[in-house]
Amino acid sequence: MTKGMYQYLKEAWKNQAPEIMRKRMEEWRAGDAITKVEKPLRLDRARTLGYKAKPGFIVARVKLMRGGRRRPRTKAGRQSGKQTIRKTLLMNYQWVAEQRAAKRFINLEVLNSYLIGKDGTYAFYEVILVDPKHPQIIADKDVNWICSERGRVFHGRTSAARKSRGLRARGNKRMKQ
Repeated sequence: MTKGMYQYLKEAWKNQAPEIMRKRMEEWRAGDAITKVEKPLRLDRARTLGYKAKPGFIVARVKLMRGGRRRPRTKAGRQSGKQTIRKTLLMNYQWVAEQRAAKRFINLEVLNSYLIGKDGTYAFYEVILVDPKHPQIIADKDVNWICSERGRVFHGRTSAARKSRGLRARGNKRMKQ
């Protein structure tokens, strides 16, 4: 069986030299938390998730702090029940990255996202965003369904959000009902 271009891109991503990725992450660490990029870094993954190289599609790289997502505890004042530090955030990093990108680009809708790298301090995601008011998006029958969905990332309708909510696992009780 012959391989396509995207299979070669996938293999190249898996077998890349670690020093190249280390150098990239040094630049990303020094940069902003949310950066608009011209083209996706992992073209094969972006295409599988619905990205098209046409006007109306935007890719943003999001930098997230890893660990320590518990609620910060105040040092002074009365200690109410809401002040507990035992509760942790029930969203995965990818969903948080999608929400931050959606807050930054308020006129765009999140289509999907994927991990591009992580180190001891940060996790980096690329988020694919779509402009629902763009004429080419409205005319495209594959993507124009997103024009009717507003705030889908905040309502938990993206793939990462559904996974975090337990709706993508096999044999889930919610899926059987």
